[in-house]
Amino acid sequence: MARVTLKTIAEEVGVSRTTVSNAFSRPDQLNPELRRRILDTAKRLGYAGPDPAARTLRRGRAGVLGVVLTEEISYAFTDPYAVAFLRGLAEVAEPSSTSLLLMTWPDDTAAEASVREAIVDGFVAFCLHEGHPALEALRLRRLPYVIAGEPRLEGVPFVGIDDREAAYQLCSYLLRLGHRRLGVLHDGRPGFEPDLDAAGTSGAVAARLAGFRDAVREFGLDWASVAVRRTTHSHDGGHEAASVLLAADPRPTALLATTDLIALGALRAARDAGLSVPADLSVTGFDDIPQAEAAGLTTIRQPKTEKGRAVGRLLLDPPETPSPALLMGHELIVRNSTSLPPDP
Repeated sequence: MARVTLKTIAEEVGVSRTTVSNAFSRPDQLNPELRRRILDTAKRLGYAGPDPAARTLRRGRAGVLGVVLTEEISYAFTDPYAVAFLRGLAEVAEPSSTSLLLMTWPDDTAAEASVREAIVDGFVAFCLHEGHPALEALRLRRLPYVIAGEPRLEGVPFVGIDDREAAYQLCSYLLRLGHRRLGVLHDGRPGFEPDLDAAGTSGAVAARLAGFRDAVREFGLDWASVAVRRTTHSHDGGHEAASVLLAADPRPTALLATTDLIALGALRAARDAGLSVPADLSVTGFDDIPQAEAAGLTTIRQPKTEKGRAVGRLLLDPPETPSPALLMGHELIVRNSTSLPPDP
């Protein structure tokens, strides 16, 4: 069977190729009856319309922003932080008729091809770890892109908070309460070894750990005395890692988690161990997701939705002289998961 093209439809109806093209992409340019005849003919001949990729190249705009994730697609719909961020991004994208393409892959090696082949106007790199292959692919693609959350790369637009300063404030608060036996639960991929001395320019987790260390040293303590354990960014990960630290003798009187999800798992571990929070154990999180307030969790609040809006504005309405880094505010939120340490 011969391939059906715009020319085929045009000859069948007796109009120009431009008129057929307008029937699909510019319906306001045609008489409704003529457009109906063209579409009916196209349907009868089995023609679905112009190739979207070719049409994008002709008009120079895809109307799509690619959101590059490292987790499964389901993460974007279930992680409270990601949901709030994407809501803000969508609020800015929708008025300009721009869609969001959520991008992930089965393994890191597929990242380069995914970025290279995506038909988009720009990208959002959402919380990628330093050295992720997608970052190099984004650089080579030469389309606008903004990094959200981490890592901070020289010359690349970035939207986030001062994670190191926020973590310093959180840990200092516990130390001022009198806690000296601290445990830290942090998320990170297998083999993750954060460089705390380079934390100002690397990922958020390293920056938060460096902030904890800054506070510990300022109070005259040895960072090596802090029990640090890596886990996954999840309730179960926090529960498992906290259970290990709480089984130590002496156990920590306070646990600092680098995310609220991990901290919520730590609260469950404390209950399972028969510990009262905060009488026996203080627990802190980071992000202030809705579940944190419900659990009475002391945490750092960051503007999750507004970060999404800011990223969208940088991509869709960029300033003439954009700043490489837009650092947004944060706030220490004290709730009832923290108090003075228990008596020795």
